[in-house]
Amino acid sequence: MMLTAIGLMSGTSLDGVDVALVETDGKRIQAFGPTGYRSYLEPERRLLRQALAEATHLAQREARPGVLAEAERVITLAHADAIKGFTAQHRLAPEDIDIVGFHGQTVLHRPERRLTVQIGDAAALAKAIHIPVMADFRAADVAAGGQGAPFVPVYHRALVQSLQREGPIVVVNIGGVANVTYIDGNDTLIACDTGPGNALLDDFIYRTTGQPFDCEGRLAAQGRVNVVWVARALAHPFFLKPPPKSLDRNDFAHFTLGEMSPADGAATLTALTAAAIAKIVPLLPKPPKNWIICGGGARNLAMMRMLREKLQPASVEAADALGWSADAVEAQAFGFLAVRGLKGLPLSYPATTGVPMPMTGGVIARP
Repeated sequence: MMLTAIGLMSGTSLDGVDVALVETDGKRIQAFGPTGYRSYLEPERRLLRQALAEATHLAQREARPGVLAEAERVITLAHADAIKGFTAQHRLAPEDIDIVGFHGQTVLHRPERRLTVQIGDAAALAKAIHIPVMADFRAADVAAGGQGAPFVPVYHRALVQSLQREGPIVVVNIGGVANVTYIDGNDTLIACDTGPGNALLDDFIYRTTGQPFDCEGRLAAQGRVNVVWVARALAHPFFLKPPPKSLDRNDFAHFTLGEMSPADGAATLTALTAAAIAKIVPLLPKPPKNWIICGGGARNLAMMRMLREKLQPASVEAADALGWSADAVEAQAFGFLAVRGLKGLPLSYPATTGVPMPMTGGVIARP
């Protein structure tokens, strides 16, 4: 049976809340609905940065010491605001929506300690919007020994199946962290994080220019890549590990650029993201024929140019060129995953997160 779901995503780049409506039975996508976005205000973003810094000391998933309790309240209110604005704009009543997939905000991801923490109060959100909410998608996977990330591959497969193209195809999501899904027919689904996405770049741009990100990669396009620095960064053991593997947003925070101009720093960090994605190719069963780029990185023209150089002769396309919504793919995915969770279907697999067996997940909060 087809259900109508709204998915919500607040990524590691801390820009805002993506909202997307999908009609799905959890296996295929019948229709894409409208998408929306609610930007974080600067005080909210500051609070989230503080929460990320404080979360490094967390030892328990449920603990909310210090600023984390306030950050959870603010995250929940921002998501409620995003849903209310979206449903009002598209004249949707609560009874029109079967389920909301609420990812929350990841503040710590340490699968080696069987710990992943997404803040956001699903029960409070369900009461505020009068719609059932599914949250805590990653917890069961990590508790069972999986990486808990990436979690969107099963949705990427549903998207790619609708293209009817010859594989292998890789879908890349470049958010704060970059991740890939390798799809070859119905049987082969491999996924992992590849390294920094926009997180290092955004943090550097914010620190040196006060801007939240490098719009369209304009600053990177003016700079020179420090190839020695990129090569040194790529010597990190993470880049040689085979999939599945995952990262925390701050795992590469120690990669400092020293005395580099904003343009050279932007070019160098953009090159690192592209090179780290290309590093996954020798670790895959076959060289991919097509690469489809989603997330904020798809809007970065310098990033797209570098990816085309690194991944040739394969084709590299932005998701928007295929009629997908590059910015809303992850939000759509969590609507899709919420329906899968309702039906008890697997959300993660041994080759996507390293979990011992296909795992369902998610916890439902009702209004």
